[in-house]
Amino acid sequence: MAQLGSTTGEKTPERVAVVAAGMVSPLGFGLAETLDSLRRAKDCVTAVTRFSVAECRCKTAGQVLDDRLLAGLNKSLRAKRLHRASHMMIHALREAVMQVPQFEPDLTIIGTTSGGMSYGEQYYRSLCRSGNLRHAPTWIANYPAQKPVIDAQEQVLGVSVPCQVIANACASGTNAIGHAFECVRSGRYQRVLTGGYDALSELVFTGFDSLQASTPEKCRPFDRHRAGMVLGEGAAVLALENLELARKRGAPVLAEIVGYGISTDNFHITQPDPSGVGPRQAMERAFQSAQISADEVDYINAHGTATIFNDAAEGKAISQLFNGVPVSSTKSMMGHSLGAAGAVEAVISLLALRHQFLPPNINFDALDDRLDLNVVANESRPAVVRMALSNSFGFGGTNASILIRRVEA
Repeated sequence: MAQLGSTTGEKTPERVAVVAAGMVSPLGFGLAETLDSLRRAKDCVTAVTRFSVAECRCKTAGQVLDDRLLAGLNKSLRAKRLHRASHMMIHALREAVMQVPQFEPDLTIIGTTSGGMSYGEQYYRSLCRSGNLRHAPTWIANYPAQKPVIDAQEQVLGVSVPCQVIANACASGTNAIGHAFECVRSGRYQRVLTGGYDALSELVFTGFDSLQASTPEKCRPFDRHRAGMVLGEGAAVLALENLELARKRGAPVLAEIVGYGISTDNFHITQPDPSGVGPRQAMERAFQSAQISADEVDYINAHGTATIFNDAAEGKAISQLFNGVPVSSTKSMMGHSLGAAGAVEAVISLLALRHQFLPPNINFDALDDRLDLNVVANESRPAVVRMALSNSFGFGGTNASILIRRVEA
């Protein structure tokens, strides 16, 4: 199929390679542990330990263990003051950079929703209880959303690269990757670091619980007995580069991002349009961006939060566009990491392409009778995966989809 612009006199878009990726999440530290958890369909949702959930309906989440998160990092006083989100970003970026040590980014684009939220909680509580703000400088300095990105750049790259932060609800990570893709595709940038992060915070956890969006049961995306989501946390980073330049300098090409689509349905602040029009438009626009058809997609990593309305809307949109394409929500294994989710799931889609398998949708009993989906139920399985679609949809009707293609050696 012709490249976009090839028949209009416009410049042919540059191709965009993923040359490295790094990740930390409840599934594990790094790509190898993540791959192992996916293949074994490991349930990584556990009882919440970071704060009291005694008064919450939901008492579980996908959590990154602090003992591993802090192990081996710089033990200076400054490093100890960093937010957990900074340490997650440091781990993810370090893994990516180790794969391409010569990678020199022109720009960094990261998605998040919470930033250093838990430090804001500590500041507020200390102010209310005693007025003692002895630790206020640390809390305030490490609260802003850009701080974990700057910390990771300084500790891993030794430089501070211009940084853009996208906070667009649960589509933040996918929007960050999509924006980075368009920056390289346009020819304005040659190399861009992108991804997303979010760390569990009590305010966000109790907020979702009070909305009764969280479940006291297992997370069961697309199941007829689904009762809500569980939260998670993590960070993922992808290094994007002009494909031609990457090949010229001998960089590894893990995959190619070929399409990005966004939409806003404006139906309700928390509930998607029941028709599925928002998710459908995001996916259709990703197809238009890539100049492919839906029948070229081999796997869909769904947003799949396991809430009643979100799964229904996404499921309807998928069934309108596809015929039997395998679908799974890996949030069933690790929870919903909000601003990090799109980046984490993009890396999972990358692993599916690289290792030719379908990640599982665990805790699945029976498909909702109102949905027509081919769910990858409970176990991973081998498959030919040449094109993967990763979806992210958020509060306020914000929707984003990206298409990632396998690149043959």
